[in-house]
Amino acid sequence: MNSRTPRLSAREIEVLLTWLRADSKQEVALELRVGVGTVNTHISRIRTKYINVGRPAPTKAALFARAIQDGHTTLDEW
Repeated sequence: MNSRTPRLSAREIEVLLTWLRADSKQEVALELRVGVGTVNTHISRIRTKYINVGRPAPTKAALFARAIQDGHTTLDEW
């Protein structure tokens, strides 16, 4: 991990990867047994962490790319 890689918590990574696989945040909320607001909060915090290291990820596709770049997942897993 370098200084341009944000420190995501284990829960943030879990929410991120679940959301990337899901069709909606409601689906994520049901799977993780949390509210949609909680999912939104995690995604917002993740985006802020990427902004803070100079690597904004404003779209779901950009977050998917960041997840691969930072080793949270691989293309083979998809």
